Amino acid sequence: MPTRRPSLGRPEKIRKERNAADPRRRRALPHFGGSRGAPGAAVLGTAPADASAVQGGPPRGPEDEHATAVRGVSAGAHRRLPDLPGSGGGPAEHQFLRVGGYSVAWVPPLVLLAAIAVVDWKTSGEFRTISWVVLVPGIAAAICGLWTTIGVAVLAVLTYELEDNAWPHQFRTGVPDFILVVVGSGLAVLACAVRLRGERRMLHMQDIADTTRRTVLRPMPAGWGGIEHAAAYLAADSVARVGGDFYDIQPGPRGTRVLLGDVQGKGLDAVAAASALLGTFREAGYHEPLLATVAERLETRMRRHVRYGAEIGRDDDDRFATAVLVGFPQTGAGCVEVINFGHEPPLVVTPDGVRSLPIGERLPLGLAGLTGGPAPALRLPLADEETLLLFTDGVSEARDAAGEFFPLRDTLAHALARDPRIAEPGRLVRFVRDSTLRHCGGHLGDDTTIFALRRRAADGG
Repeated sequence: MPTRRPSLGRPEKIRKERNAADPRRRRALPHFGGSRGAPGAAVLGTAPADASAVQGGPPRGPEDEHATAVRGVSAGAHRRLPDLPGSGGGPAEHQFLRVGGYSVAWVPPLVLLAAIAVVDWKTSGEFRTISWVVLVPGIAAAICGLWTTIGVAVLAVLTYELEDNAWPHQFRTGVPDFILVVVGSGLAVLACAVRLRGERRMLHMQDIADTTRRTVLRPMPAGWGGIEHAAAYLAADSVARVGGDFYDIQPGPRGTRVLLGDVQGKGLDAVAAASALLGTFREAGYHEPLLATVAERLETRMRRHVRYGAEIGRDDDDRFATAVLVGFPQTGAGCVEVINFGHEPPLVVTPDGVRSLPIGERLPLGLAGLTGGPAPALRLPLADEETLLLFTDGVSEARDAAGEFFPLRDTLAHALARDPRIAEPGRLVRFVRDSTLRHCGGHLGDDTTIFALRRRAADGG
């Protein structure tokens, strides 16, 4: 019998209304590192980590697509999961039920219903299969929208009634099976309504997570502060999709300051601490003339945040954050100032090789009271064509199946020997991201951030 294409469910209407109200959601964004089906993206789909957020300068050609500004599921632009056919929104596993953009989710239930009716008609009266139509509404409830499920349920009941009454009286299945089909169809409709309600809740939670992510990890324009940059963020928490890693660039009258860090712990408490530190960095990084003063402001903010958490009953007494604070002076091209708060030492990547910056002598943010006083900022050489690679321990502590840590520096050295262009920020971030995921099989044990920076050639430092 002819069927009608199911109307859009409420989740789809909600999504369209939100997209219409916010032009940013309608903007088409390129994908970092190639197509959606690239190996890196496939690994992300299986990892506990959610997905990467990448930001960088605009591409200079097809080869540099990865250097363009992209904010994926993990920070920035709102990228929804594909909609469920006929349901108005849901996970991507049912995308195969769309053909040419149209839902064909109604086809499997109807095919099964027809098959059951044909088999029942062809068999003898001693082996009746018509009561199996109770399975059809259940299948529709799993893959179709509410109105489609109701239509399939009504069709199943009518098919049962017509088919059963076509047999002689002695071969009919009778009232008990009819009640079974009616009750099963009603339960299938109820299950479909519960499923769609859960999907609406999931979309709402995704909106909350995306808003939180945009607040903590704000999008940065290409060439922000005279710095060519690219970043990838992978959250280990696949539910919250945002964690304790943080990074930012803050231009100011006395140069550009960069901060990357990792708050101890996971969950919303770590996100709150990261947000507090970033807020302080954005203000102090702009106003304070000395990088050391910015560092002291960050230390004070971390201790205040811990005290506040203790006052409201949070278990934050041992909360701290490792971080790297970098200053690109307004004058003095060819050097940077670095203050390391117990973080992974940054790497300097050039077409000729890789070298590490000094570790530094400061303790993590929040633990400065354990030492006699702050260590000064280190002034280190960094040529304009050299790329500074900052990363969190999600990279250095990624393990393979044998428990071996990811050898980042050696891997980069071998890659640069094959292709010196990997030293470019966009290429570098993509390479490190994909190599890390490949090493750990897509199973990240911690939030992972990769941040590559170098001065824009046009700015001359």
